[in-house]
Amino acid sequence: MEETDVQPQETPLRFEIEQPDDYEQYLLRSRPEIVAVLRSLVQKRALVSAYFNRGSSFLLTSVLQVDTGSGQLVLDCGREEATNRQALLADQLILTAMVDKVKIQFTLSKLAETQSAGRAAFSAALPDKVLRLQRREYFRLSTPIAKPVKFVTTLKRPDGSALIVEASLLDISGGGVGLMASPALAALLPRGGMLTECRMTLPDEGLLVANLCVRNKFDVTTRGGSRYVRVGCEFIALPGARMSMVQRYITRVERERKARLSGMA
Repeated sequence: MEETDVQPQETPLRFEIEQPDDYEQYLLRSRPEIVAVLRSLVQKRALVSAYFNRGSSFLLTSVLQVDTGSGQLVLDCGREEATNRQALLADQLILTAMVDKVKIQFTLSKLAETQSAGRAAFSAALPDKVLRLQRREYFRLSTPIAKPVKFVTTLKRPDGSALIVEASLLDISGGGVGLMASPALAALLPRGGMLTECRMTLPDEGLLVANLCVRNKFDVTTRGGSRYVRVGCEFIALPGARMSMVQRYITRVERERKARLSGMA
């Protein structure tokens, strides 16, 4: 199991499942469909982010068991006792995961302590609805070398002090970004970790501020022998106006690129 520490967030998040007017068509309400989606999280051993305190804190977990007989869901505990106590005190938790490029979200009203395979775990009543958000795969744009996009965010060191880090964007899509990180920086960005208030200046569009979740990391070696790590990050609850900014940037850069290739620019 990966790290399951509670992490403080500067800005409360607003999740798609909390916006039924906009996402009603993606909500599953029948028990068989809900159980099937939850069991897919078990089968895929999906990493699940559980948010509580109105999205201001979260822990990383996984679904261990879906018991239709008792109507209960069993989740892995965090590695820190303080994390577990905070989660147990929460009146509501929003859980989110990605399975085969499909975003899954559901709400749990309360956690209880239980055991699973002899280990401490959480249990909760099965949710009455699950959001399953599947859109066409986003077009991924490689950012122009001539006009690079810089990425800046602030990380918190174990001692509580702030560390400002910078990286270049390798690519961007409506779903997230790919960062070009040194091995040392990549080590500070664990899979499932949240990056808040990330700042990216999109040329001719303006400043994009977004919350990101680290989803994957890949080592890359260039033809010249240099090494870096591509860190794939997903946008979390990106507001519509900021999504429009991303789409405008992608459309314009791709149009300019095609024009150059055809000799029109």
